[in-house]
Amino acid sequence: MTVLRIDSSIQGPVSASSELADIAEAEWTAVRPGTAFVRRHLGASPLPADAWATAIHANFTPESQRTEAQRAAVALAQQLTSEVRDAEAAILALPLYNYGVSQHVKSWIDLVMAGTPDPSERLLDGKPVIVLTTRGGGYGPGTPREGWDHNTAYLRRIVGDIWGADLTLIERELTLAGVNPALDALRDTAELLKKAAHEAATHAGRTLASR
Repeated sequence: MTVLRIDSSIQGPVSASSELADIAEAEWTAVRPGTAFVRRHLGASPLPADAWATAIHANFTPESQRTEAQRAAVALAQQLTSEVRDAEAAILALPLYNYGVSQHVKSWIDLVMAGTPDPSERLLDGKPVIVLTTRGGGYGPGTPREGWDHNTAYLRRIVGDIWGADLTLIERELTLAGVNPALDALRDTAELLKKAAHEAATHAGRTLASR
């Protein structure tokens, strides 16, 4: 079995989203020890910022007239699309940044969609996918920033609705409690949310690998 794992945090070894992905992966491999993982870390190795625009222009250019840059961009887009299409499952660690999806994740999504002739192709049709998303602050009902999360609904739309995945979404908020003094009063709540997210990642990794 082949599982696509995408990480995108800029926090390196202290990443909350990658920590959740590690938990899900560990449970997955415990159930399926022969699983092969295809990995990309968009935070550590971002995709070229101009690749999407170059690939789009190349798609409207006769192949014989494409520049080397256009050929390279198209090849990259097709490779990323194939990684998604060929995966039998996926673990995607995609945190919120600046109230939305990060620019390096958006670049990846745009290039994946540019790599197929049909941008509505259900690349993950019916396949089990765990999306792990984290937020430094609190965005729940009644909080000052309720409605400011423009990341999670977008990920649902792309991964679940357009790509057709059998989606399991795991969220963790208040990851900056204990780091940002403004959130000190919420440390206990943050610990409860962390525990719940870790338990959810454990359950998802074990359960989905058993299918």
